[in-house]
Formats: sequence, structure tokens, C-alpha cells
Amino acid sequence: LFCFCGFFCIFFFTQNSENNMSGKPNVLVLGGTGFIGRNLVQYLVENNLANKIRSVDKSLVSTSNLGAGHAQAFEAPNVQAMQATLTSEAGVKKAYTPDEGDEPFDIIFNLAAETKYGQTDEVYEEKVFRLSEKVAKAAVEFGCKKFIEVSTAQVYAEGKKPSKEDAKLNPWTSLAKYKLKAEQSLKAMDGLPLVIVRPAIVYGPGDVSGISPRIITAAVYKHLNEKMKFLHSSDLRMNTVHVRDVCEALWIISQKADNGTVWNLADKNETSQQTINKILEPIFGIKTGFFNSIMSNAAKLKLKMVTEEINDKHLKPWSDLCKDANILMTPLTPYIDQELLYSNALSIDGSAVESLGFSYKVPKMTEDLVREQINYYIDQNLFPKV
Repeated sequence: LFCFCGFFCIFFFTQNSENNMSGKPNVLVLGGTGFIGRNLVQYLVENNLANKIRSVDKSLVSTSNLGAGHAQAFEAPNVQAMQATLTSEAGVKKAYTPDEGDEPFDIIFNLAAETKYGQTDEVYEEKVFRLSEKVAKAAVEFGCKKFIEVSTAQVYAEGKKPSKEDAKLNPWTSLAKYKLKAEQSLKAMDGLPLVIVRPAIVYGPGDVSGISPRIITAAVYKHLNEKMKFLHSSDLRMNTVHVRDVCEALWIISQKADNGTVWNLADKNETSQQTINKILEPIFGIKTGFFNSIMSNAAKLKLKMVTEEINDKHLKPWSDLCKDANILMTPLTPYIDQELLYSNALSIDGSAVESLGFSYKVPKMTEDLVREQINYYIDQNLFPKV
């Protein structure tokens, strides 16, 4: 019996050790089939950075409209895709519990949250604030070494200069309000090795709600053979950051950032409404412009009505475009929520993160990058051919 027990203990220890002889961390990506999540999984796989990667999402991989490169990453032998509802305690426990013989997850990237605008306070309370609290408490219980909470740069008050990490906070969307509420709760949580990341508008392959609504709207105006005009001034800041830079920055932050720190992510382009319009013009062969200040100011007074009129004008032509292209279902929509038609500038200073050794590989938005984003969906028959 002694010999058997001794053999068993040695065997178990050896097997457990062999499960991570690489010295690389085990990584848990919450919201792993979402836009940033799928790109992060691909980045981790292609750069061979993790021993084991578990992606957890409420959506199945098979129904998440993954492009070829993302789908290939999820087939890597060290990637495990798990379906779980992270608004429930049982789902969170399932997500964090390592497989038998495996070590706990070292690094947690929390990308799980409701990302649609215009939802009720109750939805954001449950699917942003409470979700972040649940997964953060589990991170403490399971002894993770680093917890990266991905928030949003929409938490900053509008200022004369690009917002740095210590700038005044005044969230201007409901989603951002609950993201900030989650940040504050997590900061007060004992034992949580927390780092907060606040990206500007993220775009790239898999983007649904960043610049995609404007891209889709451009396709609509091409179909209508009309000039595409937006409210407010051409220089209204809509600062951006490419998703591949976001993924690299998240990894470097997880390795080098001190607990309790906050990091902005924004490229060097000072992207504005005009920047995006001038990229969309040659892609779709349209003209773009802006309503004058009188029209824009009048729209502010009746913004709900204006938003409804804008969406009514765009949704039917988009549906017709998809029908003509034999696209039966698509996650893409030109619908723009009222909150996103406010004249709030998103001007962010994303330079501090460079002190960690990170550099922006995509310093500005280009036509080729936007075409890549469009082609990601064309290749899946989710966007009409341009």
C-alpha cells in the first residue's frame, strides 16, 4: 500500500508538472468569441505566448461568424472554447475551474460585457457591472496573477486636450457609465491584481459596433446614389485604435504593468469624422459631407426624432442590399443609437502605454485596413461585395 501510494503521488505530480513544462502562463479570455476576444486568441496562438488558452463566451464558436484566421486559431491544440453564461455564478465557476490535472489560470482578460448601445439600465447593471464583479471575485478565489479589465475611453469628460489616464471622468454613454461603475468596484476589491485598459474606438476584422455602422451607412448611400452627410463638424474627434494593436498592448500590459494602473489605447492619427469619411469615399465611390452648424444644433433639440428618421432611412436599403446579395442573416447593421449622435468628442492620449515597451504597429487608419475589415465579412457572405 505504501509503495502504491508513493507511486501514485509521484505519478500525479509528474503528470501535473508535465501539463505546463513550457513555463508559459495559462490564459483565460472571457468574451473570447467577441470582436476583441477572437483577435486576442489569434494573437496568443500565432505568437505562441500561452501554455493553455481557454475562451469563454455565451456564444458558440460555430455561430460566432469567425473569419478563416480566427477559426484556425480556435482549432489550435492548446485552445479550449467553452460556452458559459457569465452573469450566473455557476457559469463563472465553470469558466474558472481548470481541467483535472491542470493548474489554475494565471492571466484573466475580461472582455465579456454587453456591447450594444441604447440598452436599459437593468441590462447594463447585470451584463456589465454585475458580470465584472462576479468574474473579478472568482479571479481572487482562484488565485489569478493578473486580471485585465477592458473598459472604454468613453468614461472621460470632453476636454480641450486629448484625455490622459488621470483626466476628468464623466461617461457620456450608458454603457460607459456602467463600465466606470465596474472599474470603481473592482478597484476596491481586496486581493484582485487589477489593471484597467481604456481603448478608444476599436476597429479591424470582426468589428461590429466600432466604425462598422459608418461603413454600412456608406454602402447604403452608394445604393441610394446620394451624398452621405453627418451631423456636427468634420473635425469632431473619433479617436481609434486597431484591434491588432489592442491585442499586443493587452499582452504587454499583462506582463509589465503594475497592479492598480490604468492604460489608454489610441493610435497616433487623431481620427475624426472627416478622416473616416475620406477613407470611405473611394471605397464606395460616394461623396460625403456635414450638415451646417444651424442644422446640427437644431437636430440636438430633437435628437430622438432625428435618430429615428436616420435609422428609418438606412435600415430598409440595407435590407434590400443584403437580399440582392443573397445574404440571409448578418450581424451587421447601419443602426446608430441616439447616444452616438451626441456631439461628444472622443479624444484620447494613448502614449503612456509605450513606456512599457509597446509601440503602435498601426499608427493610423488607412483605406487598406478598412477594406480588410469589409472583406472579413464579404468572405463570409455577411456583407455585399464592394
